[in-house]
Amino acid sequence: MDIVTHSNYHLVKSEDLNHHGTLYAGRTAEWFVESGFIAAASLTSPENIVCLKVHGMLFSRPVRRGEIVRFDSKIVLAGRTRLVAHIEICAQENPVVEGFITFVHVDSDGKSTPHGIEITPTRPEDIALQERARAL
Repeated sequence: MDIVTHSNYHLVKSEDLNHHGTLYAGRTAEWFVESGFIAAASLTSPENIVCLKVHGMLFSRPVRRGEIVRFDSKIVLAGRTRLVAHIEICAQENPVVEGFITFVHVDSDGKSTPHGIEITPTRPEDIALQERARAL
């Protein structure tokens, strides 16, 4: 299967800000994981997905109150039981945060189980993201 991008949006409000008046990293992490989860859950049952590791969120600039941020998430690598998502956050059409998250496919007892999903990127940028994910 080719890579599919999922987008969701958030308005940055006062309650989302840190003591500097910019988007709080903890709130960003919450939305970041949610966005990756949506991408993983689109390929299998949501109840079978758990987050294993946030590999990092690299901020390129602060996000201010009133900005609308778009989260673009996609599964770029599928192992036997893992799914690796790449998430890019954009504000005013410019990237502001990016990173990867690994999710694990589990059974009803919480034990990892094969998901049978294969990811075959066709676009050069998705192939590059898959290579980055393999190196994590």
